[in-house]
Amino acid sequence: MKIGISAFAWTGPFTARHLSLVPKVKEMGFSIFEIAMFDPAELNVQAIRREFAQSGLACTICAILPPGINPIDPDPQARARARQHLARCIETAAELGAHLVGGPVFAPIVYLPGHRPTTDEWQWAVEAFQSITGLLDQAGITLAIEPVNRSETFFLRTAAKAKQLCEAVGHPRVGVTLDTFHANVEEKSLPGAIELLGPLLKHVHASENDRSLLGVGHIDFPAIVEALTRTGYAGDLILEGFGYSPDETQGPGYLWAEQSVSPEELATSGLAYLQTLIRPTP
Repeated sequence: MKIGISAFAWTGPFTARHLSLVPKVKEMGFSIFEIAMFDPAELNVQAIRREFAQSGLACTICAILPPGINPIDPDPQARARARQHLARCIETAAELGAHLVGGPVFAPIVYLPGHRPTTDEWQWAVEAFQSITGLLDQAGITLAIEPVNRSETFFLRTAAKAKQLCEAVGHPRVGVTLDTFHANVEEKSLPGAIELLGPLLKHVHASENDRSLLGVGHIDFPAIVEALTRTGYAGDLILEGFGYSPDETQGPGYLWAEQSVSPEELATSGLAYLQTLIRPTP
């Protein structure tokens, strides 16, 4: 397992002024830096790729669907726009040099239509992901679909449903991101969810139950890392938490993080904690 960190520790949108984070994250000791993708056109692809190439960091993408982009919309024209958006996400990720795109790309966050998932919606999701498998192969990119908790979606909340969806898509480059923050709400056992997914588990977000410093909440990270090791997981382990910076008004931590926890403390503390779990002291 290689350890990375999400730019969500600092910011939501990854703009030109955040390019300096790339060498900073490398100096901290991380191997991977994950950045968010809302609208692919908003990313300065050349500048970002250059910074990653110079730093030697690997790049992963967390794609968040913007409003109006919905692969399971009842309107066929809206679904067509969503499939085009997913294709642009994969193409842009390839231009960035990323090896994985993850995130809850089945529907916009907080799309809550007031019913249980229908057979039609399920089939529309399958069709949307099948439509980009050729691009995934061409780019050598993995798509890791992320279940999220019930306050953010009605459609895909658990590892079991995510596994079912990936099996329906039926492509080796399509798998699952397990985020411990969301799984803490929806799974009866986080190690059990890891074992259930097996080789379909392509990506892991390590996040405390309140998105703060790892190891200070109630999520059992030792048991999670043990399950990952036992199942032979060889993917990335991305620290996804929120730090507070008064200058980052568009960062998730601006509203939710403890003001005493800076992005830098969140990063360095979390890295040290995960390294201890992965490489225990004899």
